[in-house]
Amino acid sequence: MTGTRARVLVIEDGHEYTTTLGRFLAPALDLQRAGDGPSALERLAQERWDVIFLDMRFDRASVLLGDLDELSARFAGDVGRARRTLEDNQGAYILAALREAGCTVPVVMSYDFDGEPRRFQNLARRYGPLRYLTDTAGPAEIRAALLDAARGEPA
Repeated sequence: MTGTRARVLVIEDGHEYTTTLGRFLAPALDLQRAGDGPSALERLAQERWDVIFLDMRFDRASVLLGDLDELSARFAGDVGRARRTLEDNQGAYILAALREAGCTVPVVMSYDFDGEPRRFQNLARRYGPLRYLTDTAGPAEIRAALLDAARGEPA
């Protein structure tokens, strides 16, 4: 991290986080966007990042990580249900792929794990460093979480 300005890779299938974070947090953060898992992996291989901001749900991405055929088989051939599962959990698939590729950059996920604490604990244990922010987090909370993560401070 250079001074107090952190380089943040925002991984999202839309532009909502990049636009909103840029509007409220730009002075402290250098924000760049990747629209899906493969493009995020490519950017991480080419550039240095201090922290990753990762959305969980990717219902607009044309490319999804995960095995659609395997999930379809688990859901008795229901391809639609399998695709929705990949979309709803794409952030976890991307997180796993990042770590499998050797990426150790801290990740802040945008997802409300308050109702699923065991799920978050399992993800953090397996794919940390990891923290999360709910959708109701305000700019000051997001800024603090991203800068703390970039500095390696505990959640």
